[in-house]
Amino acid sequence: MVSQDRFYRGLLDAAQPVPGGVHDAAGRVAARRYAIYRNNVAVSLREALEVGFPAVARLLGPENFAMVAGAFLRRSPPRSPRMMVYGSGFPAFLEAEPRLGHLGYLGDVARLELALRQSYHAADAPQLDAAALAGLDEAALAQVRVTVAPATRLLRSRWPVLSLYRYTMTPGTPAPKPVAEDVLVCRPGFDPVPHTLPPGGADVAAALVRGEPLGAAFGHAGDSDPGPVLSLLLTGGALSALSIAPEDRPHACPDD
Repeated sequence: MVSQDRFYRGLLDAAQPVPGGVHDAAGRVAARRYAIYRNNVAVSLREALEVGFPAVARLLGPENFAMVAGAFLRRSPPRSPRMMVYGSGFPAFLEAEPRLGHLGYLGDVARLELALRQSYHAADAPQLDAAALAGLDEAALAQVRVTVAPATRLLRSRWPVLSLYRYTMTPGTPAPKPVAEDVLVCRPGFDPVPHTLPPGGADVAAALVRGEPLGAAFGHAGDSDPGPVLSLLLTGGALSALSIAPEDRPHACPDD
């Protein structure tokens, strides 16, 4: 009998010989059947990567993408039968691949596509109503902590990653300018929506993800106005709840 490990490793690498013990009903080595099965598995995994990373596939072209995807699946075979989660290591793989060194932005484009897919499949959560903040005075507002919705994703990049993604995926989109872009992915409805954050916006969003109160998070904006970031988080469905921890609650002033 062939071991499961040898059978599995042989499936992902066409250079490997047919594992010993693979026979047909007549006891003959089933090399042809195994080769067909191996090809079907490899094609299915490449197609799963292409579905999950369409912009990367377009940027590389069919032949180059097939080559890169084949190398990745041999190094990182699926660990789950759910193909929707396959490829979490693909961005890092692209950055480490010497043959792609001239495409430094490719890893972040893949990270954005992965973030969009993860956001799509994330759990549902109620959307925080902006009115919940409207009745708070300045002191109370500074102490509020928010819960970030499971579908929210934050990506920092030194590349114009969202502009490049849109340029690749949407015909007629202007070519990206050579500027860094930080991206917030929200899911206000069924589909995730990526947004380019203004200067300081990623620092504010990251602080809120860490659980810092609004006042402290806004301090990370520096000289920038944090208001547009909060507005985007609220309208984009990136926040699901708010609270004021007991130790953060303002003490009541004694009567005079």
